[in-house]
Amino acid sequence: MKKQVLISGASFAGLTLAYWLNKFGYQVTVVEMGKGLRKGGSPIDVRGKALEVVKEMGILEKIKANEFVHTDEIVNAKDETLATFSINAQAEYLGDIEIHRGDLVEIIYEIIPKNEVEIIFGNSIEKLIQHENNVEISFESGESRIFDLVFGADGTHSAVRRLVFGDEENFKKFFGVYFAFAEANHIQTGRPRNSGIVFREVGKQAVIYQFKEAANAILLFRAPKLDWDYRNQDQHKQILKEHFANDSNWKIPEILDTMLHSDNLYFDEACQIHMPTWTKGRVALVGDAAHAPSFFTGMGTSLALQGATLLAKELHETDDFKIAFEKYTETFKPYAESIQARITRGLKVQLPETEEELQASIMAWSNKKKS
Repeated sequence: MKKQVLISGASFAGLTLAYWLNKFGYQVTVVEMGKGLRKGGSPIDVRGKALEVVKEMGILEKIKANEFVHTDEIVNAKDETLATFSINAQAEYLGDIEIHRGDLVEIIYEIIPKNEVEIIFGNSIEKLIQHENNVEISFESGESRIFDLVFGADGTHSAVRRLVFGDEENFKKFFGVYFAFAEANHIQTGRPRNSGIVFREVGKQAVIYQFKEAANAILLFRAPKLDWDYRNQDQHKQILKEHFANDSNWKIPEILDTMLHSDNLYFDEACQIHMPTWTKGRVALVGDAAHAPSFFTGMGTSLALQGATLLAKELHETDDFKIAFEKYTETFKPYAESIQARITRGLKVQLPETEEELQASIMAWSNKKKS
């Protein structure tokens, strides 16, 4: 009889884990609290060993076919170009593939056989009780079911982690930064499609990414720890208003207005998850639920793909899930922590804290343009 496993979260880590565990003979159920796949957000990268993972999954060529090749520029408050560059052409990024978040989610989702894997949208885990031989799950819908193993692939604010390991604050490291994403298709930039326009001030950054027939706007700002609830969108809008309402530079007033009227605003803090272990009993965490490197490292997606694949392969190698969980943690945790350490550099470049750092971040790209 196939082992019954539940994966909470239908993003990169959850879908990748579902693909491999189904391939290895498990009976897989995926539960996702959203009503469908979350396709919004800024473009993401597939890089390093994650390229080997997607090649194994048979989707590398499809990812390449949907690559987001773009030219970016840094502008001043008057919308004058200060530097133009192409991330894709930089030596340190050669071989990496940048792709729209929604495209990659759909590509992975498409290769999961829906007649074999059960995917439930619009539901979530409300209660989790571990027994010696199984895990009892109560869903928000009122249904209860039994599984052999449960995996938390439900992001930085993981419900599985909270239910099994305790309060998020015990594991979260905050980096003094908040950010927000929203669709901004109506904002005119005067630039061609497949471009990114970046405006930086000391402690603030605004970005508009244009791609396909859409555009995303991003606001980032440094701030001390705020008292906020990640589920309260009205509160998120008030926070943005407090930090940007008096800033009339560049497109910030238009971006802020767009976010204040958005029904799909995504607001969060720049943080990482640091845990002594990612497994407990019959439950394991993967992706951002386990380590959340932050998008400032540029490695969140790649870590999710790699970690999910490694975890599935370790389970495939042995009938003892405890041994598999130990090997997964021992092998992958040091690597994830090395990626987490990269956040300082990314924050300094994107959100300089002094005028000197601001000018240096602009000059760095100006010099690359000339070289």
